Amino acid sequence: MGGIGLKLVKRIIAICCAAIMAVSAAACGANVDSRTEITVWSWEPSMKQVIAGFEKENPDIHVIWKNTSGYDNLNNAIQDGYGIPDVVQLEYYALRQYAVSSQLMAITGRTKDYGDFYTPGTWASVQLNGRVYGLPMDSGPMAFFYNKSVFDQVGVDASKIRTWDAYYEAAKKLKEIGVYIAADSGDASFYDTMIWLAGGRPFSTSNDGKNVTINLTGDEGTRTFTEFWQKMINEGLVDTSLTAWSDGWKEAVGEGKIASMFSGAWLPSLLMSNLPGTAGLWRVAQMPTPDGSATTSENGGSALAVLQRSRKPEASYRFIEYACHKAEGIKARVDGGAFPADNNTLSDPEFLHKTTVTDERGIEIPYFGGQEYNRVLSEAAENVSTGYQYLPFEVYARSDFRSTVGKAYKWSSLLCKEQDRLNIIAAGGKVSDKSAIGDALKETDSADRLTLKSGIALWQKDLKEYGTNQGFTIQ
Repeated sequence: MGGIGLKLVKRIIAICCAAIMAVSAAACGANVDSRTEITVWSWEPSMKQVIAGFEKENPDIHVIWKNTSGYDNLNNAIQDGYGIPDVVQLEYYALRQYAVSSQLMAITGRTKDYGDFYTPGTWASVQLNGRVYGLPMDSGPMAFFYNKSVFDQVGVDASKIRTWDAYYEAAKKLKEIGVYIAADSGDASFYDTMIWLAGGRPFSTSNDGKNVTINLTGDEGTRTFTEFWQKMINEGLVDTSLTAWSDGWKEAVGEGKIASMFSGAWLPSLLMSNLPGTAGLWRVAQMPTPDGSATTSENGGSALAVLQRSRKPEASYRFIEYACHKAEGIKARVDGGAFPADNNTLSDPEFLHKTTVTDERGIEIPYFGGQEYNRVLSEAAENVSTGYQYLPFEVYARSDFRSTVGKAYKWSSLLCKEQDRLNIIAAGGKVSDKSAIGDALKETDSADRLTLKSGIALWQKDLKEYGTNQGFTIQ
C-alpha cells in the first residue's frame, strides 16, 4: 500500500475512533445527566433496601438518602431556605404542623380511593381539612404488652384484662410482690395517646388552619385518664422515676420489676434488640379501656411527604408512592421490622401467622412464646378510633409537656414515697431513706407541687399563649 493510501487509512481510523469516543461520551453523559436526583430524609432502617428497589424500577431517578430523625434539622433548612429535602419522613403528630404552615405539597388529586387501602387511623392522620399531605408509611396502634411470667406469679391472666378497673386491681397485686405494672416519668406521647384512647378530643383546628381550640381542662376524655392515672401514681403502682429505654428502665424490665407497658405495634423489634434475655416471656393483648369497649388509639407511626419547595415534585411523589403504596416497597419495610399501615399486609396470612421476631443476626426468635402476635396487633389497627386531632404546633406542645405536667410526676412520686414510709413506720417497721425523702419534700418548691390536673391546666395555659404568639386565633 502506498504512502498516500496508508495515510488515508490511518486518517479514516482516527476519525472513526474519535466518532466512537464522542458517541460513547455523549451516551455516558446522557445516562448521568438525564437522571432526576431527589433527596430523602428518613430514619427508617429499611430505607436502603427501599431505595434500591425503587431505583431498579425507576432508572431515571437517583435517590440520595440522609438518615436523620427529629425536626431541628428540617426546621433549620426550611428557615434558611437551602438544603431542603424533597421527601421527608414525618410522624403523624408532626405532619399537621408542617401542613398548616404550608410546607407540604397536597397530593389529594393523586390519592383518590386510597382510603380503603390504609387503616382508618393512619389515613385520617395524613389529612387536614379535606386535603391529603402524605402517604402512611407505618403505624403504631396501641396494644398491651406484658410479661406473662410476672403476672402468673400473682395469679392474674393478663390476656383477660379488658377494663382500667381490672388493670388497677392487677397493679395492686403486683405491688404486693414489689413489682410495678408500668413505668411513666412524664411522656407527652403516652399521655396524648391515652387521652385519645379514653375518647378525649381536646384539640381542634378550623378548616383554614387559623383557629385552634384547646380545651384540656374541660375535655371528658382528658379528665377520665388524668384522674385514673393520678390514682395509679398516688398508690405507688406506676414507677415514675424511670424514663423508657433508659439503662435503668431496661434493667428493671429485664428483671421483671416492671411487668407491662402500653405501646405502639412497633414495640416487638425494639424489645428484641434491647431485651433479648426476656425472649419467650412476653405476650400481647388488646388495650384495656375505661369501659371495656374494643377500641384503641395510635401511638407513633409516620408518613412520607413531599416538601412544597421541592423542585422535583413528580419524581418525589413517585418515590413515596413506591415506598408506601406499592407492594414491593411495603414488603421491603415490613421485612425490616416496620409495622404496616395498609390493610393488604395486615390481612396477609403469612404476616398474621408470624410467631417470631428477627434478631440482629437474622435469627428468628419466638419472643412472644409462640403467640401469633401480629394477629393481635392487626386487630388493634382495625380498632383505632378516628377523630382525634393533633395541634398545628404539636412539636412544641410535647416539649412543653415535661415542664408543666411533667413536674406533677416528680411531686406525686415524692408524696407517694413519703406515704409508704409513714405506713411502714406506723406498722412498726423502719426505713433507711426517711431523711432523704423529708429533705426532698422540703426542697420541692411549692410551685412544683402539682397534681396531674393542675399540671394539665398549666400546660393548657402555656399552649394558648404560644399559639397566640404564633398568630393563631385560640379558643
